[in-house]
Amino acid sequence: MIRVISGIYKGRRLKLVPSLSVRPMQDKVKGALFSIVRDRLKGSVCLDGFAGTGSVGLEALSRGAERVVFVDEFFPAVKVIRANVAKCEAEDKAVVLHREFNRAAIDLAKKNVRFDLVFLDPPYKLLEERNPLRVLRKRELLKPGGLIVLRHYYRVKPAEGDFKLRRRVTLGDDVLSFYGGEENEEEL
Repeated sequence: MIRVISGIYKGRRLKLVPSLSVRPMQDKVKGALFSIVRDRLKGSVCLDGFAGTGSVGLEALSRGAERVVFVDEFFPAVKVIRANVAKCEAEDKAVVLHREFNRAAIDLAKKNVRFDLVFLDPPYKLLEERNPLRVLRKRELLKPGGLIVLRHYYRVKPAEGDFKLRRRVTLGDDVLSFYGGEENEEEL
């Protein structure tokens, strides 16, 4: 079972994707993530990339984000995200895109969409093959002062150079790496 852990949707139980390839973020990891970014949420525009169940984006909305764009290319996940958004009655604050991440980034850049917070939780294998951070940098999807949170396996080392690593938190096998642009000098 996964749920929204705090905010206006607190306690809402969310549907799971019927596939072993989708790894919902555990409550302790999600709690740590949102305790770090809590001061950035109010009124923010967020991207939940590789959204899976949508639990991270819904947590952001629950805690004060203004809008979240959910992106996933796995159709069963997209169906679950839509159902979870409806369960939280957040349709007016959410956009769900059934797209491959790079294609979605290109489309969003063409529409001049920029984000305050980007949550990335790609399949571990994909992170070794491709670099979603590079896509975000090339498409200029992060607002000045924005923050990217990348969840990855502790043995995977994300490619360096696209954004400055601000903080890294290890929770069991999960690592949360926080990235920002050069203009983002504040402490996390």
